[in-house]
Amino acid sequence: MSLSDLINQLVIDTLGSTAAFRGELVLCGTIVLILLSRVFNLTSRVDSFYVTLAGSAVALYLAGPWLTVEPVGGSQQLFTGLLVYDSFTIYFRTLLFFFAVLFAVFTRISGVPDRDAAPDVYTLVLGATLGMCLMASSNHLLMVFLSVEMASVPSYALAGILKGRRQSSEAALKYAVYGAGTAGIMLYGISLLAGVLGSMHLPTMGVRLAELLQAAKLLDGTNMVLALGGLMILVGIAFKLSAVPFHFWCPDVFEGASAEVNAFLSVASKAAALALLARVAIGFGSIAVPAVPATQVAMFSVSEQAATAQGAPSEAAAQTATPKIERSSQIKALAPARDFLARVLAFTAIITCTFGNLAAYGQTNIKRLLAYSTIAQAGYMIMPIPAAMVLAGTNPEAAGAAMAAMAFYAGVYLFMNLGAFAVVAFLRNALNSEDIADYAGLIRRCPIVVVCFSVILFSLIGLPPLAGFNGKLLIFSSLVEAKLWTVLVIGGLNTAISLYYYLRVVKIMTIDPEPENRIPVSLSFIPGTYVAAITLPLVVLGIWWNNLNQFALSAAAHLF
Repeated sequence: MSLSDLINQLVIDTLGSTAAFRGELVLCGTIVLILLSRVFNLTSRVDSFYVTLAGSAVALYLAGPWLTVEPVGGSQQLFTGLLVYDSFTIYFRTLLFFFAVLFAVFTRISGVPDRDAAPDVYTLVLGATLGMCLMASSNHLLMVFLSVEMASVPSYALAGILKGRRQSSEAALKYAVYGAGTAGIMLYGISLLAGVLGSMHLPTMGVRLAELLQAAKLLDGTNMVLALGGLMILVGIAFKLSAVPFHFWCPDVFEGASAEVNAFLSVASKAAALALLARVAIGFGSIAVPAVPATQVAMFSVSEQAATAQGAPSEAAAQTATPKIERSSQIKALAPARDFLARVLAFTAIITCTFGNLAAYGQTNIKRLLAYSTIAQAGYMIMPIPAAMVLAGTNPEAAGAAMAAMAFYAGVYLFMNLGAFAVVAFLRNALNSEDIADYAGLIRRCPIVVVCFSVILFSLIGLPPLAGFNGKLLIFSSLVEAKLWTVLVIGGLNTAISLYYYLRVVKIMTIDPEPENRIPVSLSFIPGTYVAAITLPLVVLGIWWNNLNQFALSAAAHLF
C-alpha cells in the first residue's frame, strides 16, 4: 500500500469516526472556549459556568441514546481501532455527560469554585471527563494508558483546588505521587503483554492469547509474564477504583479536597474505571464479534444501508464476520484466562467491600466516612465482573446480564454519591464544619435536607424500596447465576455490617439533641431543591426501575 493510499484511508477513517465522537468533540470545543476567555480576559463578562453547562448539555444531547444509532454488527472501531463505539460506550458516555451537567449546577449552588477560579476548575473537570469517556471506549492498551492519564492528571490538580489550605495541598501531593507510581506499574504491565502477544489491540490480543493456549505453546515462564502483566494493568485500574490494596490515597484525599471534588472523583472516576475494567476483562476473557472499521462504515452505500435496515447483512459486516465454530473454540481456549481474572477480581471485590465497611466504623469526619463508603461500594460494583467471566464461556447472555447489573448500579450510584456530597457541601457552608457530631439535631433546622440525606444513606445500604436495593439485587443475582457463593455470602454480610455506620449518621441527625452553642442553621430554597431533585430518582428508580435496567441490558447486549 502506497503512502497516498495510507493517507486516504486515514482521512476516511477519521471522517467516519467523527460522527460517533461528537460528544467528545463538543467537550474539546468547550474547553477551548473557556481557555480563550481566560487568555483574552473575558471571564468578567463571560461566566465559565454557563459555557460549561451549555457544552455539557450539548454533548449529552449529541451523544445520548436518543440521537445515536447502534452501529452495524453491534460495534464500530474508531480511529483505526483505538476506540470502540457500541451500546456500552453510549451508556457510560451518557452517564458521564449527564453527571457533568448535574455537577456544574451543583458547583454553582455551593459556591466552589468562585468566579475567579471557575475557568481553571471547569477546564480540569471537562478535561478529566473527556479522558473518562475515552476510558469507557478504549479498545487498545495504548489508549487505555492515555485515557487513564487524561482522567488522572486533572484530578490531581482538582484535589488541591482549595488554595491556602494545607490539607488540600497535601491531598493533591499524595494523590499525584501515588498516581504516578501506579501509572508506571501499569505501563510496565502493558509492555509485558504487548511483548508476549505482539499487539496492543485488545481484540487481537485476545485472539492471539487463545491461539497460544490452543496450541499449548505457553511455557511456565510465559505464563508468569502474562499473569504479571495482567496484574500490573489491574493495579492502574484498581487505583482509579480505590480498590484495596490501592485505596490508600482515598481517605486522605477526600478529607483534604472539597466535597465538590469528592463528588466528581467518587462518581465519574468510578464509572469510567468500571467501564475500563469491563473492557480489559472482556478483551482477555472472550472473543468479541469483530467490529466494523470506520473506513467501511464511511463507505457504506445507500443501498447497503437500506439492505441492512431490512435485515440483510451489509458487505462490510460480512467481511468482518468470524466463523462461529472458530470463535467458539477460541472462547473455550480462553477458559484459563477467564478463571484467572475471575479469581483475582472476586478476591479484590471481597477485600475491598469488607475493608471499606469496617474502616468506616470509627470515622468522625463525614468526608472520610464517605471515602470508606466509596471504597466499599467499589467492591460491590466489581462483583458482577468475575461473575461475567465465569459465565462467558457457557452462557454469554447471562454474562451480559451480569455486566448490565454493574452498569445499572453505576447509574444509581451517580445519584447516591452526588446527593451525599451535595448535602455535605451545603451543610459545610451552613455549619462551617464537616464533623459528624456537628450534625446533631439537624432535623429541627433543615428537615427536608435531613430526610433526603437519610434516603440517600438508606439507598447506599441497599434497603427497599430504594434504587440501591434493586442495584444490589441485580448484582447478587449475577453471583447466584455464576455460583460464586462465597462472594455472595460475604457481600450480604457486608451489607448488614454497613447498617451501623450509615444509620449512626441518621441517628445523630434525627435523635441526638442539638448542641447549645450551635449557630443558627438554615439552607436556602435552591440548595434544598437541588438535594431533593437528586434524591427523587432514588425513590422513583426503586419502584419503576425497568427503563434504566433495559438501557443497561441493551448496553451489555453485544459485549459477549
